[in-house]
Amino acid sequence: MALSVLGTGAVQLPPETRQLRQEVRDFLDAERAAGTILGRPDSWLTGWDPAFTRRLAERGWVGMALPQKYGGGGRGNLERYVVIEELLAAGAPVSAHWVADRQAGPSILRHGTEEQRRHFLPRIAAGACFFSIGMSERDSGSDLASVQARAVRTDNGWRLTGTKMWTGGAHVNDYAIVLARTDDSEDRHAGLSQFIVDLRDPHVRTEPIRLLSGEHTFNYCHLEGVELADDALLGRPGDGWQQVTGELALERSGPERFLSTLPLLTALVGQLRRTTCGPEQHARVGRLTARLSSIRQLSLGVAAALEAGRPADVHAALVKDLGTRFEGELVNEVREILPVTARFDATRGTYPELLATAILHSPGYTLRGGTNEILRGIITRGLELSS
Repeated sequence: MALSVLGTGAVQLPPETRQLRQEVRDFLDAERAAGTILGRPDSWLTGWDPAFTRRLAERGWVGMALPQKYGGGGRGNLERYVVIEELLAAGAPVSAHWVADRQAGPSILRHGTEEQRRHFLPRIAAGACFFSIGMSERDSGSDLASVQARAVRTDNGWRLTGTKMWTGGAHVNDYAIVLARTDDSEDRHAGLSQFIVDLRDPHVRTEPIRLLSGEHTFNYCHLEGVELADDALLGRPGDGWQQVTGELALERSGPERFLSTLPLLTALVGQLRRTTCGPEQHARVGRLTARLSSIRQLSLGVAAALEAGRPADVHAALVKDLGTRFEGELVNEVREILPVTARFDATRGTYPELLATAILHSPGYTLRGGTNEILRGIITRGLELSS
């Protein structure tokens, strides 16, 4: 019912994407042979490997949907979808360029000045410029309209002060697109603006937020009076809320919202092939695969909508809600289908270590990109407006 009300239909990938998919698989096979891919869960979040990103960029697989005049591939969202789907399924280390490719590049293309486009987009497409997201704060959570970071006008531009939280990769990336309040208004969604901030500025300080596994991916990002020139402003002053909501459609709808734990399911199937597998185990794997297929079709619908220039905020929220719940439930199902002691200290890439990684990452699946409670409110409002 929800799908018909929201107007999501079945999407078929163009025939030409078959060759592209095979090219990506051949590349990934070579990377596996070289030992750079271990089929890890959540690799788009924690697999920071700039050298791997550069090899992808050399093949035109970073910045694929950016215009050629800015160094991009000039290809469509569905072609890009095929590439990132294969990378995620393989558990490839793609986190270095993930945010830059997924949302920073498209946002700069849409809202940036010509100077910003010519400066940043070719470097993103070359795998030489990496971005973080500066949205969330300690007391804001998914309520971005309540952010307290503030940018104040100065004679030379802006002075930015505040602390962002859950800023992935801020300790290793080059820039962050930061949402800050630039004007007070009774309407909390007004008076917000976005800025491109150099993360190596001496007035930017990062503080680690470690995962349960001990991995350092997220940070507090302290903006301690960062002096910004006028050309650091992305878009127009006060348009930050509209810009952010457009970005969230890109952030919430992609295959990473349901494929984070697919490498674990793939590893499970490999383990079951080497053991005596009963009909109940087969059936449970089949049910997981069927759920995965249906969520993928919904995600493809969002990619097709973005390709056609149609709004997809509600559809993206639905993908994120269904997909991230599936990711966590897959981990629990896998543990029951083949009981094995999870060991994070086991050899990297072995089944016990992959299982432990997926378990320790589980709390984040439904939190990052907006909590599912917030997303369900977006979905409910969308259904009400569509009925």
